[in-house]
Amino acid sequence: MALFKIENNERLENIKEQPFKLEKDIQSLTEKNLKSIFGLDFVKSEFSLNNFRIDTLAFDNDAGTFVIIEYKRDKNFSVIDQGYAYLSLMLNNKADFILEYNENSKETLKRNDVDWSQSRVIFISPSFTTYQKEAINFKDLPIELWEIKRYDNQTVNYNQIKTSGAQESVKTISRQDEAIEKVTKEIKVYTEEEHIEKGTEETKELYETLKSAILNLDELELKPKKKYIAFVSGSNVVDIHIQKNALKIWLNMQQGDLDDPKEIARDVSSVGHWGNGDYEIIMRTDEELEYILSLIKQSLKKNKR
Repeated sequence: MALFKIENNERLENIKEQPFKLEKDIQSLTEKNLKSIFGLDFVKSEFSLNNFRIDTLAFDNDAGTFVIIEYKRDKNFSVIDQGYAYLSLMLNNKADFILEYNENSKETLKRNDVDWSQSRVIFISPSFTTYQKEAINFKDLPIELWEIKRYDNQTVNYNQIKTSGAQESVKTISRQDEAIEKVTKEIKVYTEEEHIEKGTEETKELYETLKSAILNLDELELKPKKKYIAFVSGSNVVDIHIQKNALKIWLNMQQGDLDDPKEIARDVSSVGHWGNGDYEIIMRTDEELEYILSLIKQSLKKNKR
């Protein structure tokens, strides 16, 4: 995609790409900005274990899971084979990953604090082949491809390669590979459809109405998690759990930060809850839709990338 800058309010000047010479340059830039790019916490660079070397080990606090990041400049590698090899390594050495986190972080992680089922691998490269892009075309693959481009106006773009309406499950090929079969038994990629199926026709319709309204607010990304569907812009803005008779909504705002004159949001800062933030809303009809959107806008303003 060609990029241009406007000169003198009328003339377009091409912004040239400035290729990365080394994988290390991509790694250094990404590790220093993990929170801004992916909302992840940095754990360790060049983490070595059992003859494997992980470029970057990160932790997703929202999901409570580890994320492995690999950087590639060459195109001669299999994203499936390498991705599942890393995930298999993780699942077979859970204690080592927790120990590495505890030795490099201010917080202490316990075994039960980690949700291994949401582990994933991210590959970052200046470009991927058509074959590699097609290889991830499964609806439940715990592997992400991100292309990185740097330009001569000091601009960098990270773009995730999306699957093209994938319907096939990676489990269809798991029987052909022992590593894939082992990993798919423990790691699960959650879909929006699975969450929607839990509701009645009424709550499904209510969710679609709210979803459409939220996505119209800004360029939010929808990310299905284990317990809820997250709407993300840098960090989680709002999380939604579809119930049979209602939608349970969590706003990612701290206690005391929400302006809620109607007081429909419950303070859950001192009680256990699934979503992010200290405020919970139960939505049963669309009568309060506009008001709820006004509360979500406050969370968006706070959490926008």
